[in-house]
Amino acid sequence: MKYYSYENFKIDTNTLIKEVKSVNFDAIVAIARGGLTLSHAMAEGLNIRQVQSIRTELYDGSIKRERITVAGRCEFKDINRVLVVDDISDSGDTLKAVMQYLKSEFQDIEFKSATLFYKKTSIYEPDFWVNEADDWIDFFWERDFLE
Repeated sequence: MKYYSYENFKIDTNTLIKEVKSVNFDAIVAIARGGLTLSHAMAEGLNIRQVQSIRTELYDGSIKRERITVAGRCEFKDINRVLVVDDISDSGDTLKAVMQYLKSEFQDIEFKSATLFYKKTSIYEPDFWVNEADDWIDFFWERDFLE
């Protein structure tokens, strides 16, 4: 298990912002919960006010469920390009399910994905990612706020 600090997050998020900036996204969709912190930071850095979220459940702690649950609905008006954000593409099941859902619901919108971490064993490679993961990542927001 590798601890991922706020300082690393800040550096990597700024790197990700620089990578996606030229695409001129109109909106961000956060995959809750892992993508919420990153999507907020990226929205600030990209000056995007249109931020929405979709909640998924695939893990109970570090135990993977057999089936993913996708909950929530996005609404896009006058939106052409959307960045879908999550913390990691671990198995890839979550990101793949959300991207398939969004692309099928909103066929006229271009969707791209971004994560802080990507595992080469993932079934879904994000369009943008910063770090290759080879271990379980313990994000600062998962650890630093526990009592």
